[in-house]
Amino acid sequence: MFEGRIDRRRIVVFTAALLLAGCKVIPSGPKNPPPPPPGDSLPSDQQRHRVALLVPLSGPNADVGQSIANATTMALLDTSAKTIRITTYDTSSGPAAAASKAVADGNRLILGPVQSEDVAAIAAVARAAKVPLISFTSDGQVAARDVFVMGTTPDNAIARTVAFARSRGALRFGLLAPNGDYGARASAAFNAAVKSSGGTVIASSTYDRSNTSVLSAAQRLRGRGTFDAILVADGARFAVLAAPRLKPSAAASPRLLGTELWSGEGTIARTPALRGAWFAAVSDTRFRQFSESYKARFGAAPYRLATLGYDSVLLTVRIGRDWKAGTPFPASRLTDRDGFLGLDGPFRFGAGGLIERALEVREARAGGLSIVSPAPEKFAD
Repeated sequence: MFEGRIDRRRIVVFTAALLLAGCKVIPSGPKNPPPPPPGDSLPSDQQRHRVALLVPLSGPNADVGQSIANATTMALLDTSAKTIRITTYDTSSGPAAAASKAVADGNRLILGPVQSEDVAAIAAVARAAKVPLISFTSDGQVAARDVFVMGTTPDNAIARTVAFARSRGALRFGLLAPNGDYGARASAAFNAAVKSSGGTVIASSTYDRSNTSVLSAAQRLRGRGTFDAILVADGARFAVLAAPRLKPSAAASPRLLGTELWSGEGTIARTPALRGAWFAAVSDTRFRQFSESYKARFGAAPYRLATLGYDSVLLTVRIGRDWKAGTPFPASRLTDRDGFLGLDGPFRFGAGGLIERALEVREARAGGLSIVSPAPEKFAD
């Protein structure tokens, strides 16, 4: 093998030429393309596939939603897609209402939403109309046979990191995880990954998300055995706090491991106790060129989540080649085992809607983060 929170920082990074299972896309084109059409002006033509984009366009997450909407427009322009029409609906006034409008307008596929808490309401409306969702959340718990999760899940990232650690000789593992839903999911994923890779979980320790609790939990774990590697299943703030308690200063062991929550967190590389730590993330290789093209068109840097909107359109364009206009979206095509290629690298969906991404492994060093295991270019099975 190789949470639903929003990263609100704008990250300017890189993208080269792009393929989607044979569809080559190079982000380029004129400035200021036309904005996505509003939900109340759907054209009446019957020659294009109608696809709904459900994102927040007002309220506190409006900038994120607009960045994703802009990225879907870029994808349509970059692919010169003539058979796909995307209509944008604002989820801020109510996800169920947005979904009802999208279904009533004849859309056969829904891209979105961004927030995992909106999925249930939208899926209830879409499911009755047999309209599948490709959501932008990373919460694997909302996945279903007709709800596909595009965000990187902790299961995927942890499995990749553990497999890499085992390939480098780690056998005895420890776990430091927060109480709550994310910690429970990360713990289950970690235990499964260690078992399948032939390692052993020696001990684990949990904490409430507070400074004193994580320090105490880290100290308890340190006293429960000798570890080759310890996963800190949380974001940068708690990893920075726990690291000095888990590993002696300048020691090579135990190797500290992180999750997808570490991606984009500069404090990871700036913390001496985290030097040598490993974590898995989507490759940024293609994001830089995408970001430059986006800035040329829209005058600002995209949010990192914008690539999910772009890649969801590439996926739709690819499948749209064999999708007859006016018929249901062929959702079975989404589970093609060969997968698809987007700005964030190769990805594919399982039958239950969970995404599997080809992730790279990064190591925290004094000068920053280094890639110690590049993302595979394709899936091996």
